[in-house]
Amino acid sequence: MSVIYKITYPNGKIYVGQDRTDSIAYFGSPNSGLIQKDFTREQSRVFTVTKEILWESASATLEEINQKEIEFIISLKSNDPTVGYNRFPKYKKS
Repeated sequence: MSVIYKITYPNGKIYVGQDRTDSIAYFGSPNSGLIQKDFTREQSRVFTVTKEILWESASATLEEINQKEIEFIISLKSNDPTVGYNRFPKYKKS
C-alpha cells in the first residue's frame, strides 16, 4: 500500500510526503535543519508530531504517487516556508 501523509509539528508547520510501504514508523525525510531552527533546545525535550494519511492506493504507479504527493504539497502549501517544511516544488507566491 502506498500512502501520502501529512506530518504536523508542534508549531503547526507541516510536511507532506509519500511512503510506498505504509510503515507506521516512517515519518518522512524533511530537512532536519529547518525543523531544528524553529525550536529551542527546551522545546525539543518533549516533542509530539502527528501523522495523518491523506491518500492511499494499492495499485498506483510510482508516477501517480509522485504526482499525488506534489498535488498535496501545492494544495496544502507545505512548500511555503511560513506553512511547512517541503522545499520542492519551489513555492511561488500567488
